[in-house]
Amino acid sequence: MLTSKQRAYLRSVAAEQNAIMQIGKSGITPNLIKTVSDALEAKELIKLSVLETCEETSKSASEKLCAELNAEGVAVVGRKFVIYRESKENKRIILPD
Repeated sequence: MLTSKQRAYLRSVAAEQNAIMQIGKSGITPNLIKTVSDALEAKELIKLSVLETCEETSKSASEKLCAELNAEGVAVVGRKFVIYRESKENKRIILPD
């Protein structure tokens, strides 16, 4: 569980990033879950966007992915959201206490 200080730090790091994936009309598929899991293992913090054709809202997509991947939702703004999961092998981000 992230503290508010850690969440704020991750939001500031994510502000500089572009969305690396889009969720379209197919919604959250097993293939998307696998791809997001691989991206989280490599980067730890990723930003995704939800297209207008998707039936999911950004908040519901974030909640579903986080539950499926054992990740933490960092922020949801408009059609974009940020999720974080600590990498087992590629530790890149050091969270404040």
